[in-house]
Amino acid sequence: MLLYDDVIEEYRDFASYAASDSPCFEEWATGVADDPEVLAWLETLPPIKRQPNLVFAAARWHGAPAPAPYDSLRRVLLEREPDVRETVMSRATQTNEVGRLATLAPVMGLLEGPLALIEVGASAGLCLFPDRYDYAWPPLGGLRGGGAALLTAEATGPLPVPARPLEVGWRGGVDLNPLDVTDPDAMAWLETLVWPEQDQRRERLRTAVAVARREPPALRRADLFDALPALLDEAAPHGTPVVFHSAVVAYLEQAERDRFHDLMTGLVSEGRCRWISNEGRGVLPRVSGSHVPTGRFVTALDGVPLAYSHGHGHAIDWLS
Repeated sequence: MLLYDDVIEEYRDFASYAASDSPCFEEWATGVADDPEVLAWLETLPPIKRQPNLVFAAARWHGAPAPAPYDSLRRVLLEREPDVRETVMSRATQTNEVGRLATLAPVMGLLEGPLALIEVGASAGLCLFPDRYDYAWPPLGGLRGGGAALLTAEATGPLPVPARPLEVGWRGGVDLNPLDVTDPDAMAWLETLVWPEQDQRRERLRTAVAVARREPPALRRADLFDALPALLDEAAPHGTPVVFHSAVVAYLEQAERDRFHDLMTGLVSEGRCRWISNEGRGVLPRVSGSHVPTGRFVTALDGVPLAYSHGHGHAIDWLS
């Protein structure tokens, strides 16, 4: 999924990305790409605020039914433009998809526990509880012990199915705008970010919120570059420090992505942490290389690609 790109190409790329998961969003993104009036409105927004997920969620927040034809989106964008603009400008796409843990858990299982987890771009911190879930990686196996819900990713390749439940000794994160799991408005926004046809994701989100409310993680409101060193110091006494992120670095501009890559490789080389990244193709080019399958994320450990994964955690293709 492209960000900071030509807006037409961004929406066409999103249409391709959404095709297998949301026919509604595929139609909406295609419609936007062919609609001069809506494109002209999008051009008045800052580039990072033009992203389809955010614009579509803001329209739904203000009454656009979904799934529904493109005209329902268009009507709300144009007739309720001030309200939609205010929501676009004040909120962010902090999806917090716990399904991605099905593609992160096998990597976490390679590390010595207990783990001291630090999530970059943590949103409400829902992905900081990998030890609370059961997992299935058909046809290769599964892992039980968490119990909150079953997370499933279709698997190929020599996936290292964890032999024992993950052990987490500490969990925390950093976000420019961390969300409070006890705030009904913030959690309603997270539900709006779930794609229209994906009722299972909505139920999974509600389960994840309930899990996090029982033990809210330590979230810092800060710039990641400022907060990460102190978070590592706080986490280190509790286990193996693991910095991880998923679908986050794409929201940084290119210079900041390069800076983040240099920061993480430096911290890893110093032995201060392990680094699990899960980002779309082209986001961290020095990690992913140039041959990532369309529609896949690159799941890597310490800058070395281990798997290609579905962006919402539905599948993982382990590399040999």
